[in-house]
This record gives sequence, structure tokens and C-alpha cells, in this order.
Amino acid sequence: MADVYEYVPHHLLRRPVRDVASGMTGVLMAVVREDVSDNAVYQHWVELAYIRGTNGIEWSTAAGNIEPADG
Repeated sequence: MADVYEYVPHHLLRRPVRDVASGMTGVLMAVVREDVSDNAVYQHWVELAYIRGTNGIEWSTAAGNIEPADG
């Protein structure tokens, strides 16, 4: 079976970002393309952004939900 995730390069890595879905800000730690399907026949891939807040807690959101924190 193939890997169920892969890292994706992103121009905002290790920079302050805002999650537009939650309104929270933090540092973009990684963007991962992940297979969220429950079987190998019908794969469903999504790109998730992993963000670390100033309190050290990390959360994920759709990669399309992130924008530079200063913009």
C-alpha cells in the first residue's frame, strides 16, 4: 500500500498565518496532502495545513484556509 500522506512545499512555511475558518493565527508548520479515504480503490486526497499557535497548541485546517497573518 502506498503512503497515505506526503509533504507539500508551501511559500508560507514557518511564517505567521491566519486560519480564515477559525480566525486564529499561528506559524505554518507543514502542509500535507493526505489520503482520507477508507479504502484503496476510491482514494480521496486533501491538503491540510498544520499551524502552531503562540500557546504551543497545533491545529489543522484546509490549506486553502490560510493567508499571511499580516495581510
